[in-house]
Amino acid sequence: MATSTADPIDVLTDVAREQARAEARAVTAMLEFRDRELERIEMQVDSPMKRFNERSAIALAIGEAMGFSEGQVQYRLSFADTVRDHSPTTWAAFSEGRIDLGRVREIGHTISQLKRAESVHRLDRRVVEYAETHTVAELRGWLKRFVRRVEADLAVERADDEQAKRHVSFQHGDDSMGFLGAYLSSHELAAIENRIRRAARCPVDPDDQRTVAQREADLLVAWCLSTSSRGDDLSTGSRGEGVIDANIAVTVDADVLAGANPGFAESTDGRWGVPANWIADVVGSGSTFWHRIVVDPVSDDVLAHEYVGRFAPDVLSIALRFLYGTCQGPGCMVPVERCDIDHRQPWPEGPTRGDNLGPLCRRHHTYKGHGILHWTTRPQPARPAA
Repeated sequence: MATSTADPIDVLTDVAREQARAEARAVTAMLEFRDRELERIEMQVDSPMKRFNERSAIALAIGEAMGFSEGQVQYRLSFADTVRDHSPTTWAAFSEGRIDLGRVREIGHTISQLKRAESVHRLDRRVVEYAETHTVAELRGWLKRFVRRVEADLAVERADDEQAKRHVSFQHGDDSMGFLGAYLSSHELAAIENRIRRAARCPVDPDDQRTVAQREADLLVAWCLSTSSRGDDLSTGSRGEGVIDANIAVTVDADVLAGANPGFAESTDGRWGVPANWIADVVGSGSTFWHRIVVDPVSDDVLAHEYVGRFAPDVLSIALRFLYGTCQGPGCMVPVERCDIDHRQPWPEGPTRGDNLGPLCRRHHTYKGHGILHWTTRPQPARPAA
């Protein structure tokens, strides 16, 4: 996406870059002070106990000087050390103000997850170009997908280990209320989320004064406490004969789908990914209809049909929503369920086909209609290149 800009907007860009440079100077100064103090303590302090105490006091001294807690100082030093030592391209971009501290933090966290030196080098070569032009939230999703793709075998092992920790938790609070939590596989969580969101927004009795949030809570209680496996009829507020109806989309690389390589099935909005074999275990269960989109690893081509009408038919509209996941406005995370399917090149000059369509939320759709927002000439890939 590209937005139309006027000269005054450059002032904001300059301010953002100067702020990022200031963050880099502050973090660099913190690291240099820490390193000097560690060297001094090593050379001048003989007592092991005193050496330990003085090392511990470094974060306290930095925090007092800069208005941070010790924990904040230690956290900043930790990811800054990681990026400075393992990603020189990122560190240079940070020092020049091209990326800010928030993006450096996300990159540092990802480096700590990677176990192979080549993976870190590959990240260093690619990440700055993406980080410069995308929001922190978009970068976080890109980094998660990067880890799942370049070290798929290790990521699958970690996922299997985490799956063994699945559990449900209960916490009773004040005023006769409490919290119910569950640590679940992401694809199962997505199916539950899809089902409850859709069911809670079904047409209800006009006299029903409950909010959507209240209906979601009541629905969950009904499902958990019902003696039947069926759902809850929200139109009447009573337990009825509903069925599970969830549409979940995942993207799977062709080589992973064929079983040639380990890999992940990734949600189209980038929020989660699970080992591809987990999806295979549940796809035939019959309770949830899974849409599988196989993406060419080179061209990212998934649609080859063209239609002569203005409005995309249901099959194309659904595929586009599953492909993109969110509004394609810059940095916008509005889910596709609340977006319009828009033509990049206006119809009828622009065809109604996959490479000329994409989701825009109503606000960004309005911006585009008034010439404030402009589509790029081709779709932006949602996934990082491995």
